Amino acid sequence: MIKNPIFKGFNPDPCICRKGDDYYCAVSSFEWMPGIPVYHSKDLVHWELLTHVITNQVDLRRLPSAKGIWAPCLTYNEAEDCFYVVYGVMQSMNSRYFDVDNYLISAKDICGPWSEPVYLHSDGFDASLLSDDDGKKYIVSLEWEFREGYEKPGVIAVCEYDPEKKQIVGYPQRIWKGSTNRGCIEAPHLTKRNGYYYLMCAEGGTGYNHCVTLARAKNPFGPYEADPEGYVVSSVINESNERADPDHLKPKYFNPDSVLQKSGHGSYVDLPNGETYLVHLTSRPFVPELRCTLGRETAIQKVKWTEDGWLRMADGGKLAQLEVEEPNLPPCPMPETPSFDDFDSDKLGNFYYAPRIMPEIFASVTARKGYVRLRGQESRTSLHNVSILARKLTSVYATVTTSVDFHPEVYHHSAGLIIYYDNQNYVNLRKYYSETLGGSALSIIQLENGTKTEMLDTRVAVDDSKEIIMRLVIDGRKLHFEWGYKVADGSGDQEQGKVDSKSLQRIGPDFETSKYSDEYCKFGEFTGAFVGITCADHLLHKHCADFDFFDYDADEDREVPRV
Repeated sequence: MIKNPIFKGFNPDPCICRKGDDYYCAVSSFEWMPGIPVYHSKDLVHWELLTHVITNQVDLRRLPSAKGIWAPCLTYNEAEDCFYVVYGVMQSMNSRYFDVDNYLISAKDICGPWSEPVYLHSDGFDASLLSDDDGKKYIVSLEWEFREGYEKPGVIAVCEYDPEKKQIVGYPQRIWKGSTNRGCIEAPHLTKRNGYYYLMCAEGGTGYNHCVTLARAKNPFGPYEADPEGYVVSSVINESNERADPDHLKPKYFNPDSVLQKSGHGSYVDLPNGETYLVHLTSRPFVPELRCTLGRETAIQKVKWTEDGWLRMADGGKLAQLEVEEPNLPPCPMPETPSFDDFDSDKLGNFYYAPRIMPEIFASVTARKGYVRLRGQESRTSLHNVSILARKLTSVYATVTTSVDFHPEVYHHSAGLIIYYDNQNYVNLRKYYSETLGGSALSIIQLENGTKTEMLDTRVAVDDSKEIIMRLVIDGRKLHFEWGYKVADGSGDQEQGKVDSKSLQRIGPDFETSKYSDEYCKFGEFTGAFVGITCADHLLHKHCADFDFFDYDADEDREVPRV
């Protein structure tokens, strides 16, 4: 059986496609770089993080949290032997105008190189592409509605795309308002099957009333007929009319009988053997807090086509399932993302991310053998150039350990370990220069919805001649930091697993894990918590910290606590 979610932690808005025996799934990345992660599988059971689509095509600096790259559409055109990606760059959501620019790029190989972006339009978000069997191409998207007196967030619109002129043909035409009355329609994907154009959408908002719906027509411009059963899959089995409420979260629809919540925003793939699977967004909140620290994740469901041409869950129900029957494909294990990184490679692991800029701008694994060197830049509250090298948090039961060699010279210098939701919400155990103590020290800084707390009662002087072990312990609802001096082996380097936990001491109070979530954070949404290492030099942007290793030990088999 497949255990959901298949992509744990911040991996929302999945879009799946197939090339031969290979399956690829792209997810959203928002303000994090590199952008648009692509996962690869041959059996839909084992997956690897293979590549990223966006590396230098966009500039996300100065964009607030939750903006950036939204809802990519990844498709493969067999006739052209070409991959296409449509993505949107959300620039602003001020006053509900939702200023987004949508682009199209292509590549012969999923790992690139990708073409220069072609601007499509700014007619709403979640744009996606259909390459029709007659050679024509169509772009569908949610046409965002900002006028008073109209249903929000809008309706689905379509337009033709001219690949020769590299522009859309005419204006997008509105075609669909939804197969249910849950409202908040979005996430359109247009496919063609047996003479029908199928429009798969998300309805109910990307919250607790979320679902996957389907409609079909004989022409891409409609008219479309609704699925007679309303929706394909959801986390809540209900009939509701929420068209008048544009709020996407709707916590009143939380289903206590389901581990998987917010299930919606899906895309499907037909297998050569006749089976069909659907990937979709989901979340696992703390209960009763209803806070999703792990963000919106990706799940998979087995579905089937009925004789009259509609998609249904293979088990006959509509509720997103935690365990799913595996496809009849040969098993094919994939390389796993390592939990321990000693930075001995000459290339930074592809599982590291940074807010708004590529990690390689400030992180080097070649400057000092066996270490990653982080060049300090702006404060961690900045929306511009910030040196945070982070991994996605995939479980709320995790121990994160590192060792830092850092020699601060002025109070502008700091480096350490961080749990980070966005630039207004994080906790950072740092080594820094204390003028009060006249030398290097440790202390904790917390930002909670923009309020900064320097925990001076955690301040402790440290020996500058020794490397510092820093540890973050996340134990369900609570998390805390620990520290100690590095104990070297005969080679002078820290061996994997050689950190003596008994030699570490706690520093600072317990913090609430659930606060690092969409629901608690006021300045951002749609992403998830990260853990990582960081360095800052507010003065000259050049002072560096060397980290010997990064150990991410997560128990992904344990579920988020529920009361």
